[in-house]
Amino acid sequence: MAHDADAAKASKHWLWLLLLPWIAMIWVPSYNKVEPTLWDFPYFYWYQLLWVLISALITALVYFKTKDRSKGGKTGGAR
Repeated sequence: MAHDADAAKASKHWLWLLLLPWIAMIWVPSYNKVEPTLWDFPYFYWYQLLWVLISALITALVYFKTKDRSKGGKTGGAR
């Protein structure tokens, strides 16, 4: 029982990774510029598009690291 509580607490640390995309997007002065361009896209646009991909990868990583394994891998819906 105590082992389950420790595992649940440790898995919640992965949730802190979800702050990275939020910080990267909320801090606009860090990417509010035109140069450098990538395939004629200003930095302002391609930086945000890159974070869409990074956010998806981070979200998938956090999901797989924090999903409940005690249910045998079955997804439980609302009952």
